[in-house]
Amino acid sequence: MLDSADYNVCEGAFGALQKICEDSAEFLEKSADRPLDTLIPKFLQFFKHSSSKIRSHAIACVNQFIISKTQALMANIDAFLQNLFHLAMDDDPDVRKNVCRALVMLLDAHISSLIPHMHNIIEYMMIRTQDPDENVALEACEFWLSLAEHPICKEALKPHLPKLIPILVRGMKYSEIDIILLKGDVEEDESVPDRSEDIKPRFHKSRHTIRHEPMENGGSGGEEFADDESDDGLDDDSSLSDWNLRKCSAAALDVLANVFREDMLPVILPILKETLFHQEWEIRESGILALGAIAEGCMNGMTQHLPELIPYLISCLQDKKALVRSITCWTLSRYCHWAVVLPDHTYLKPLMYELLKCVLDSNKRVQEAACSAFATLEEEACTELVPYLADILKTLVFAFKKYQAKNLLILYDAIGTLADSVGNYLNKEEYIQMLMPPLIEKWNVLKDEDKDLFPLLECLSSVATALQSGFLPYCGPVYQRCVSLVEQTLNQTMAHAQNPGQFEAADKDFMIVSLDLLSGLAEGLNGHVGQLVQQSNIMQLLYQAMQDPMPEVRQSSFALLGDLTKACFQYVAPCISEFMPILGQNLNPELISVCNNATWAIGEISVKLGPEMRVYINLVLNDLIFIINKPNTPKTLLENTAITIGRLGYVCPNEVAPLLQQFIRQWCISLRNIRDNEEKDSAFRGVCNMISVNPGGVVEDFIFFCDAIASWINPKQDLKEMFHKILHCFKEQVGEDNWKRFTEQFPPPLKERLSQHYGV
Repeated sequence: MLDSADYNVCEGAFGALQKICEDSAEFLEKSADRPLDTLIPKFLQFFKHSSSKIRSHAIACVNQFIISKTQALMANIDAFLQNLFHLAMDDDPDVRKNVCRALVMLLDAHISSLIPHMHNIIEYMMIRTQDPDENVALEACEFWLSLAEHPICKEALKPHLPKLIPILVRGMKYSEIDIILLKGDVEEDESVPDRSEDIKPRFHKSRHTIRHEPMENGGSGGEEFADDESDDGLDDDSSLSDWNLRKCSAAALDVLANVFREDMLPVILPILKETLFHQEWEIRESGILALGAIAEGCMNGMTQHLPELIPYLISCLQDKKALVRSITCWTLSRYCHWAVVLPDHTYLKPLMYELLKCVLDSNKRVQEAACSAFATLEEEACTELVPYLADILKTLVFAFKKYQAKNLLILYDAIGTLADSVGNYLNKEEYIQMLMPPLIEKWNVLKDEDKDLFPLLECLSSVATALQSGFLPYCGPVYQRCVSLVEQTLNQTMAHAQNPGQFEAADKDFMIVSLDLLSGLAEGLNGHVGQLVQQSNIMQLLYQAMQDPMPEVRQSSFALLGDLTKACFQYVAPCISEFMPILGQNLNPELISVCNNATWAIGEISVKLGPEMRVYINLVLNDLIFIINKPNTPKTLLENTAITIGRLGYVCPNEVAPLLQQFIRQWCISLRNIRDNEEKDSAFRGVCNMISVNPGGVVEDFIFFCDAIASWINPKQDLKEMFHKILHCFKEQVGEDNWKRFTEQFPPPLKERLSQHYGV
């Protein structure tokens, strides 16, 4: 039909073929009779068709096969490129858009075919990034994001930077239509209620449930939790389509700043000078956005300009345009680390107070941006904020009265982050009296099935951990409700499994967030949580939750199990024989966070159980040894596994020591970098116990053990004596000469530390 003389038949056939290529690319590629060998050359013939609609269909069809590097396309790659270049200046925006899309995908899938033409392609893409049709410009702008990921980027783009950077900055300016859509002329809207469709669905972010992060001393998430929320300061455009030329241009500037670093400054600084102080607010706003976009990549080169720029930005927080105030909040958050580390709080104080004013702005978009920026400042400043806690809390609590539904969610986050950042400093009667009543009031208003509970539960989890005993007066009803949310979710899951027609599936986020808050209570209240546990059926519920098919539920269950083990083991102990096999089954490094928390919980249980742990060693030890020796295991999981193996050896040295040789080298390497703390202490005692049972197991890797010992800054006296004893025993065994030869291989700092601290 493509060859039909009737235009309508040809176009109709192409429309159908395009949909088939989009939906069934994989089927066409794998089909035994190789239809693509015929189709792709056929499509290429239509690149030069007189109808732009057909030209557009033809490119769109071929584009479906670029990423998978289909053989039939690779065989015709030169013809494809020639035809693409032929259409580069096509009059039809759809054709130009598909040409740009093809070049972006070729960059990722087949860069070698583009390299000979790279100079011309870059020139072309710069023209297209300024295309009068925004869809074409957006497609072209993606090219810079892709190019930045390739090693050739720096060399290929360097000569073009002086032309490209101004194009990207111009692309960041709000268009007139953006401003209309964003209601950019509405300055005060704080009393307009939010429509439910304006509030994006919010997914529970696990804040507390990656257990034991020795490097960072607790925190949010292991290695696989990259924060994937877009951090381009453009979440404020939520009423526009999610991705537009402004966002893409800013993201491109951000990634290029990370590629070129200081080399970008000679180009960007004059542009910033011109835009930041411009009379027209739209241009000034785009300059502030550009300044924020380069923050990460160009930080070193920018520091000398910050003493002048930060006060200017702080003054922009009072700009009469709400859109200028909101983007300024974001840009300041990108540089707040610099303000925080300077002594005397010269910049921190004005920055903090002006941001707090914006938290109470009369414009909802500014409130949102200020609240997010303030949360970033809290993370950077931590306990530096302690002197200002009363003023901070006064502002955040006042915002409860002001905020509509959408911004309340961000406010909870800011309060939770504050609690994480200042910890127990929050446990002061006056602060508790300010903070808890509005939180509990919201807690009482929200129904069990309301998803707005998630951010409130997360926030309370952080607050409970920070307030410790200060949370006691509030813990009863909070604890009860969490247990009942877990129970309701489990019951609904069961009902749905038995009768899917009658009962709908439960939203397990309610259970996950409740388990996390119970963890926060156990961590904060410690022993005081025991009487709550005793009066509830949490142990039965935990037994069910630990077997849930959803990994996130298991991850949070194991975190809670470990926290309850630490806080009130007497109530966990009777269930250990049922819990242990489940923990053993979850030592699967494919699910890093689940595995991590199961490993951590096993370590906590072994410390409490002592020698009685021996009956469970066989359930877990082989898996732990497998994990510690597995290549590319994330650092957090390695450290946790090493600590747990050490703890097992501490309580049951006779059972674990025979396998010492299988893990000692990796064990030493994993733990040499962590700070001195209780977990490291118990793990090293375990290894010393195992070495005294099976000294032969460490002989081949003794240098690694010496290195691990030397990583201690300040071991407790009796642990230091254990180290001393092992080192001297070995020295005696091998004799003075052999010992001397052995220590000759040590790096000088290691040799020096051992002789200084242990006299060997």
